[in-house]
Amino acid sequence: MEQYKKDFIEFMVDCQALKFGEFTLKSGRKSPFFMNAGAYVTGSQLKKLGEYYAKAIHDCYGDDFDVLFGPAYKGIPISVVTAVAYSELYGKEIRYCSDRKEEKDHGADKGGLLGSKLQDGDRVVMIEDVTTSGKSMEETVPKVRGAANVEIVGLMVSLNRMEVGKNGSKSALEEIKELYGFDANAIVSMEEVTRYLYNREYNGQILIDDMLKQAIDAYYDQYGVK
Repeated sequence: MEQYKKDFIEFMVDCQALKFGEFTLKSGRKSPFFMNAGAYVTGSQLKKLGEYYAKAIHDCYGDDFDVLFGPAYKGIPISVVTAVAYSELYGKEIRYCSDRKEEKDHGADKGGLLGSKLQDGDRVVMIEDVTTSGKSMEETVPKVRGAANVEIVGLMVSLNRMEVGKNGSKSALEEIKELYGFDANAIVSMEEVTRYLYNREYNGQILIDDMLKQAIDAYYDQYGVK
């Protein structure tokens, strides 16, 4: 596993973005872990978050793209800090764009998008916090493709939960690729998180012990990709 992935796992824990216990998800599933990108709130945390996204995007997609698109709401700050990090790490200016939940009908920047306008020929990388079922792409992809004649290069999320998507046979990220024709990747997968933290002492405690590992395994027996 690449060092930045190990660092990112510890970073998620340090920021309390990744927690273990029992959580009820939006889907109604009872999960032994929960990831919340809203936990990144300080300047230094957001700076590091952008750097992890930038490194993962560079690893997966190189730098042959023009725009980072972050869906509202959590995708907005993530796309901004990643664009800043990409400029600092790789010396390339990437524009950011996001959508509005409600269109603005006044001023010079009225419309449904924030940041840079999408232009014909743009190559776009989508960026989100986490994708469980892939439902958010149903709204976002048509907006992006409807704004201009663009090519969506791929999607990057922070954590691949590795759960079945809406059709119940493939993962959400696999379904996204099948439905929309672009790659979908994550900085780390839950398998990598579990493998790295299982029975490993971090900050004086074992985050994933035998009991929690059994709960995670049971969760994936029910909701994981076969």
